[in-house]
Order: sequence, then structure tokens, then C-alpha cells
Amino acid sequence: MSMSEPLLLQIVNQHIPAGATVITIDKPVQHPAVYAADLTGDGLPEIAAVYQLHSELYLLILKFVQGQWIKMALTKGLGYGVTLLTAAPVTSTARNNLIVGWQIGAIWSKLAVYEWTESGLTDIVPDDLYYSYAEIVDMPGMQGRDGKVEIALWVHDTGEAYRVDIIRWQQGQWVAATDVYHAYFPKVVHYYEQLTAQYPDYVFYWYYLADAQFHAGVYSAALTSVQKALSLPEAYPSREELLKLEKKIKQAITPSERTQAAVWLYPISVRTTNGIRWGYMDAQGHVRLEPVLQQAQAFQPNGLAVVVKDGRAGVINLQGQYVVQPVYDSINSFFEERAIAIDSQGFKMINEHGAVLTPRAYPFIADVQDGRAVFYDTGTDQPAVGSILYGYLDASGKEVIRAQYMSANDFQHGKAVVQIKEKEYALIDRNGNRISTYPYAYVGPLGDGLLAFQKELSGKYGYIDERGNVRIQPKFTSALPFSGGQAIVNTAEDYRSNYGVINKQGSFVIQPAYNDIRELGEQRYALGKAIDPEQPYIGSLYAIADVNGRRLTEFIYRNVENYKHGLASASNGTQTYLLDLSGRPAPGYPHIEGAGSLEVVAPDLIKVFVDQRLSYVNRAGQIIWHQNTIVPLQPPYRVREEKYKPNRDYLVYYPQVEGLTSQTQQDVLNAKLKELSQVKPIPADQQLDYTYTGDFDITFYQQQLLQLQLTGYNYPAGAAHGMPTMIYAIINLSDGQLYELKDLFKPDSDYVKVLSQIVGEQIKNDPQYSYVFPDTYTGISANQPFFVTADALHLYFNPYDIAPYAAGFPTFTIPFNQIMNIINTEGSFWKAFHM
Repeated sequence: MSMSEPLLLQIVNQHIPAGATVITIDKPVQHPAVYAADLTGDGLPEIAAVYQLHSELYLLILKFVQGQWIKMALTKGLGYGVTLLTAAPVTSTARNNLIVGWQIGAIWSKLAVYEWTESGLTDIVPDDLYYSYAEIVDMPGMQGRDGKVEIALWVHDTGEAYRVDIIRWQQGQWVAATDVYHAYFPKVVHYYEQLTAQYPDYVFYWYYLADAQFHAGVYSAALTSVQKALSLPEAYPSREELLKLEKKIKQAITPSERTQAAVWLYPISVRTTNGIRWGYMDAQGHVRLEPVLQQAQAFQPNGLAVVVKDGRAGVINLQGQYVVQPVYDSINSFFEERAIAIDSQGFKMINEHGAVLTPRAYPFIADVQDGRAVFYDTGTDQPAVGSILYGYLDASGKEVIRAQYMSANDFQHGKAVVQIKEKEYALIDRNGNRISTYPYAYVGPLGDGLLAFQKELSGKYGYIDERGNVRIQPKFTSALPFSGGQAIVNTAEDYRSNYGVINKQGSFVIQPAYNDIRELGEQRYALGKAIDPEQPYIGSLYAIADVNGRRLTEFIYRNVENYKHGLASASNGTQTYLLDLSGRPAPGYPHIEGAGSLEVVAPDLIKVFVDQRLSYVNRAGQIIWHQNTIVPLQPPYRVREEKYKPNRDYLVYYPQVEGLTSQTQQDVLNAKLKELSQVKPIPADQQLDYTYTGDFDITFYQQQLLQLQLTGYNYPAGAAHGMPTMIYAIINLSDGQLYELKDLFKPDSDYVKVLSQIVGEQIKNDPQYSYVFPDTYTGISANQPFFVTADALHLYFNPYDIAPYAAGFPTFTIPFNQIMNIINTEGSFWKAFHM
């Protein structure tokens, strides 16, 4: 007997009292609480239904007898709703049990499993068995499926974390179904992998990921996860429980797995004769992966890190093994188990094993968010040749929404805002179907159900809801997305700023009176007051405030980072430290001299990035590791790093060379290096209208020739960008001589003409130099900036000399064997590295 849902509902309505209504189950889709299944084992289905009468719930069972439906059982229900109504063989393979989830709270249900007996329905589940979500499946054990279902109960703990228990009815009682863990817990692992990727600092997700991986039998991964949980500042459920889980995991790991398991690692940098090289240390400061990399990013929650070796980006695991070979120009961080990799062909999506998922390269792909990644495409098949249109890829790399939008935002909770055409935006679902259309010049991204909008591009900003109804009239000169029921807005009409914070009714909870406002998370804001009201673009001093606008501190901070677990990094310009939620320095944590940021990365390990240098300290402020300041060369030579910071806005690291035979020559050389590095008198307490940072690298060292790259960056306050500088100091260690370009060539050679012609040919014939401004190159100068490598001369130009700013320092490589006829092979320059 097959019956549709409308027919079932019609039959039930004929058998319930007047005034009673069949209740609705909301998930996964709304449907009436009616279900047909054979509950007695006679081969014919009974109908189960839950109805409400006078605020009470009742479970009704109807049986088909002699051509009509009769009431077989009526039982009073629990709570105020039903989250689950189904039937499955729980106690026997011969017949079904009726399974009901009685809703007793917003996220809590009481599980009931009814058995049909001669005396009627009997609930065989204890009175105290509550759950938040249940999955009922015949799961395969070691001997396969047995025809009876197991019940996976997801019990809410905190946030989006659930404890998962799998039970079955066996020999008259409920027992843990441990033999099916291997089949079910991979699903739980996947759930928590997504949460740890989204919330890498939430210790409870790491705990439950480790627990799920342990139950799934992936012990090495579980060990990595529990050790990550132990590395976080807070412990959950407690440090004792985490250590107990770690012990269980270690006991389960086989000897071969144990040798492969790795502790969590942290990036370190070392200055060498080949420039800065990167490696990794453990939480105790022991080097685990030798510093041989050109770049090394922090390990991500999935235990993978992007690194660069020989100019190519790849991905390694905690054992230092490449899971993505270093073949890319760059690789973004992983989001939702996917990363965007870039090579000469363009942007590609890869998974955590390095497999390329996109069938072709794209001009651009954004990170995956909510299962979708924005991409854009260009080409003659578009409405206008060379136009850019945006679409979306799914996590498998397929185009699920073709390139058709003028602009597109990331998805959030299954929805995204896109621009269809001029003065037309839309809210779409994950398949590209329009939910709402907005006839405005601009509509911003999603945020708490409200979207910033402009009627005209030159007009004020207001907010609409997702249906397009205007909720807050346009009256702001800028408006950020809502978050936590509040949004930061600006009311200033000129170049100054009057930032404030509004609620969803458009009322100010923080009055618009600030040069800057930053949302810090954990219900805190940083309120910025202009250092110089006449020049607000110079920057702000910040005070900490709560979401009600109550100021917790004075305006004393030059910079404040976001809060994590009740701590935020802050700097007053001379020291950097951690703040607690009161906005004041957190007790039990160090104060570090200099400006930068601190991050707690393990219970007694703090990552320090202050004054452009990376180090690690413990909570007492003792140094666990820091970058070296002396680079040994061939004895007796070495390069020592010195720091010059006369003003909070002026910072230079400059080299000093030691070991020269003549102290006088060494002093002259080092004085020149200081001058070239822009070490000069700077007022100590004066507010500068610019910032300057300088640094250096050893880029070439061979025999007696030492080459130092001196870099600088001058950033005028309020400018669109700063101006970089780059100078090479090429030194003969035997006498301290600094070489110029002419010193490489024979005195009577016309090296300027020869080199100018070679560079001109490269500009003309090599496509990589297509960015050079037309007709701007007229040749090199006699003192053209240059540097050398073992086999070539490299000539370069400063930004704007012959190309746009974005081109950086256009550089032209000329192999020595191409110009040997004019090189002075008997001169001291050549002999310094060709003895």
C-alpha cells in the first residue's frame, strides 16, 4: 500500500479531535508530522501522526482493518514540537520501530524509540537521552550491515560543536556501536575540518576534530589536532582532558605512524650569505626543518604550509614533505580544503593533495567561501571585447554560475550580492537564481540581513534589507557591512572623517566623532582620534570601547589588532603588548620594546613581530628564538646588523662589515654603508609627516666580493603609495673598496654604448618588457644602478624612470660571456670573484 503525503494527511485529519492540528516538522524541509510504516510486522503499513490540541502534543497510530482506518494507539507527547518522525528496524529485522524526536528546547530533543507490544506502544529509550541532531542508518560493521539501524546522536556542546555518540539496541539494552565508528566518523571529521579552517583559534573545534579523527582511526592526524588544541591559550574541555586524549591517541598509534607524527611547527628566519632563509622550529625553539626556504608561511589548521624554494611556491606538511610540489608562482592559503595557485597560465584551484581541480586556468579566482569561489573571465565571446565578467566555481572547480556579472561578492550562508548591469544588483542563491533585484547604483555585500546601498554613485549611503526594502535612509558618506547588529559609518563631507557606529534602526550607539573606528571582535571597538586634527591622514591614537560606546581606556594606542580569546595585540609606538578585554595590558604577558604585534601561538609561546623582525618569547618575556644579527663570512670577515630607530616612524637596519685588515679602511667603508642606508639625524619626539623603513640583504658573496642590497621605503602620510629605493653596495673585502659600474670594464671601452644597445634590443624584442613606456628609453647612464651574480651583470632602473610604478625596478640581465671583450679581467673588481 503506497500513500502520498497529502493522502496521509487527509486520513489523519479525519481521525483527530475537532480543534486539533497536525504539527509541522521544520527540517530538512517543512512537512507535516505524518509517517507510514509497518510497525506490527504484518506486512501492512500503519500511519503515525503527531497533532496538537490545547497546547498538548499527542502521538496517534492508525491501523487499516477490514477496509477502514482505526485508532490503534494514542500516546501523550513531550515538549512543544517534533524534530524527527520516522521508522526503522531498531530492535529487530522483522519489523520497524517508530522513532520520534520530541522537541523540548531550541536545540534539544528527547529521543523516543517505540516498540509495539500487546499492551500498546512502549518507549525503550531512557528518559534522560537528549540530542540536538540524529542520523539513523544501518552502518557497516566489521562483518558488514546487519539489517538493523544504528543511531548517531549529535549532542550540542558549544558554538557549532557537538559530541557524537553512536548507539544500537543489542540484547535488550542500548550500547555504544564502536564497530561502526570507522564508517561514520569520517563524516564527523569532515564537519570539524571545515570548522577549524573557518575558526582556527577555537580550541573546542580542534578538540572535537581530534576526537573524531581518533574514532575514525586516523591517529596521526588526531595527534596533530590535539597538539594544536594544546598549543592554544585556552584549554577545552580542560588541559587534563586534552592530555588524556593525547595519551589515548599516542597509545593507538602504531610504531610506523609514531615515527611519522609531527609536532606543531612555527616559521623562523635566518640571515645567510644567500639572503634571508626560512625554516621551522617547535614550541621549545628547536629547529625541526632547516632554514633553506626563501619564504615559509605559518602552518594552517590543516597541517599544511605554503613555502617558496628556488622562486617557486609549494605546500609542505608538518614532516616537511611536499604535498604540493614547488612549481607555482604563488599559492594562497587554504579555505574549505581548497587553495588558489597561480602559474604562468593563470589562476587554478587545487585541493590539499595538490590536484588541479579547474579544467583550465582563469585570469582570476578568489578564495573559496561558502562552497563557491568568485572568478572572472575575459574574451571575445563576452558582450564587449576585453570586458571582465564574473561568475562562480564550486569546490570541485566547475563553473556552476557562468561569467555574467559586472561584479560579484563572496557567498555567505548560501547567498551573494552581484551586479547585473548599471544600476541593477541582485541577491542570488548558490545556483545563480535571483532571490531579489535592487535598482540602485551600488549595493554592498551581505551583513546581518542588511546591505549598504547608494541610489546614485555620487550619493549618500543607506541600508536595505535582503528584499530590497529601505531600512535606513541614505545619509552616510561611507557605510561598512553590518556585523553583530552594528555597522561603522562615516558622516564627514570633506577629507576629514567622522566615524560612528549605528544599530539596525539607524540610531548611533557610538556618535560620529572619530577619525577612525575599527571593529576588533569580541564586542570591542578601537576608536581613533586624529594625532593632528589639521592633518588627519597622518594617523590616529586609539582607545578601546565596548559595543555600547562605553570608552574603556584613554587614547593611547598607535595600533590595535583584533581580539582572540580575550587578548588583542596593541602598541603605543614604543612598546608592544597584549590587552585583555578591559583594554589594559593583560597581566602575565610580556611587554616588548618596539612597535608591531604579538600572537599567542602555544600555551607558553608568543610570536613577536616587532620593528620588522620576527622572534618568539615565552610568557615571562624570555627569548625562545630570534633572527641572527651576525652573518659569518670566510674568516676573519663577517657582517653585523645594526638598528637605527631615532623616531617611532623611522627605522633602519643597516650592515657593518668586520674583519678588514685595515681598521681605517673598515671605518671608512662602514661610514659609507650607514650613509647609503639613510642613517642620518632625525628628530626624536617630533611627529614626522612620513614613515621610513630601511633594510639590507646579502645577495652575493664569492671569494673577496661581497654584495649588499640596501632597500628603503619612504611613505608620505596620506599618499596612495610610498617610494621604494634600492642600492647595491659591492665591496672588495681585501681593502673595503666600493665598486662602480665603470670599474668592471676596460678603461678605454665604450661600455655605456655597448650596454645601452643590448638593453635597447631586449626592450624591443623581449615581450616581458612590454610595460616600458614608449620612447622613454634613451640608453643607460655611466653610473647606471647595477648588481652582479656569478655569471651575469644586471642593470636596473628606478620606478618611473622608464616604466610605471607597478613595474617596480625594471631589470635587464646581460651574461658576462656576451660582453667579455670589454670586461677588465685584470681589474680588481673582476679578480675579486674570479681569482
